[in-house]
Amino acid sequence: MPTPNDKLADSLASLKELQKEGRRVFQSKELTRVHRERLLRNGFVQEVMKGWLISSSPSAREGDSTLWYASFWEFCARYCQNRLGDEWHLSPEQSLLLHAENTVIPTQLVVYARRGTNNVVKLLFGTSIYDLKQTGVPPAADVAVRDGLRLYSPSATLVKVPEAFFNRYPVESQVALASIGDVSHVLRQLLDGGHSVVAGRLAGAFRRIGRPEVADEIVAAMKGADFTVRETDPFAAQQTFGTPRPTTALIVGRMQAMW
Repeated sequence: MPTPNDKLADSLASLKELQKEGRRVFQSKELTRVHRERLLRNGFVQEVMKGWLISSSPSAREGDSTLWYASFWEFCARYCQNRLGDEWHLSPEQSLLLHAENTVIPTQLVVYARRGTNNVVKLLFGTSIYDLKQTGVPPAADVAVRDGLRLYSPSATLVKVPEAFFNRYPVESQVALASIGDVSHVLRQLLDGGHSVVAGRLAGAFRRIGRPEVADEIVAAMKGADFTVRETDPFAAQQTFGTPRPTTALIVGRMQAMW
């Protein structure tokens, strides 16, 4: 007859199979009821909400939020994809923060979705997801999928975030601006939407971080399409910037900007 340790080992083997490639988040149905209850009882998984689990540790202290925060973004990606399909995305502001490697966990994550119900889903440690109903979805060209999260692309975020964002998040804004290699993606959105005010703001922002050639290209393209552009600087006057360096990793750009 199998001992309790043998039974636990069998349940841990099932969990290990699910944890391949670093996965931390699972649906309850991916484990049998016997394995699920045994793993919960011994502290190897933790319930986030009905039907959803995350990896845990028997040594975790009660009230320790570390494991949840480490699993938060993966949970949001898997939960939203399971419930909403491909018709959901995060806000331009949250998208830009994540592109710039600012992964601070929000108290409430707002998810825009065609199948949203304007409902709050309460999660662990006071966090939640709010699924905001939205009739339209962004064009495929404006969406970037990162670790399962559906984000606006870097160029789309720069066009869509409000002016105050640059002042509030200067480092992240600089990282996003510096990451734009081909400005044609930004120009397409500016021209298609007739965003002359935004064009002036982005021209001023690019010039401020030391990319005057991009600023000149934006202004020239908009004026060539008969738009009136007034260049403005969205950053605070006291904000200082280093010269952006070409980089393939945005986390490196973030470290350079912070330095």
